[in-house]
Amino acid sequence: MKVVLVSAVALIDADGRVLLAQRPEGKSMAGLWEFPGGKVEQDETPEAALIRELQEELGIDTWESCLAPLTFASHSYSDFHLLMPLFACRKWQGTPTSIEGQTLKWVRPNALKDYPMPPADIPLIPILRDWL
Repeated sequence: MKVVLVSAVALIDADGRVLLAQRPEGKSMAGLWEFPGGKVEQDETPEAALIRELQEELGIDTWESCLAPLTFASHSYSDFHLLMPLFACRKWQGTPTSIEGQTLKWVRPNALKDYPMPPADIPLIPILRDWL
């Protein structure tokens, strides 16, 4: 089974809310909410992938020193196994904006469970909630 490495981030604003992005129509698992991030390319670190994805998807800049490893997901889908480190980030430059048409929402930690998410993301919620 192929292992896919995807890097994700919990962007945390000054009010302690977490940014979620809704997967757009036409993508697999469309309509589900997820933490921003994306696939780690060959010869790229998970941190570098996140910095690139945040620029491409949300138009914000952050730095490796602002990405704190928090936890990770390991989940088998039917055609691949997902390994996804989740970083926490409280410092970035710019305002997160939907560049790729995805809906964005700032969510209080105790309300994260109210948003339908891909199976790999669900076990991350209690860890994130307890940490915040």
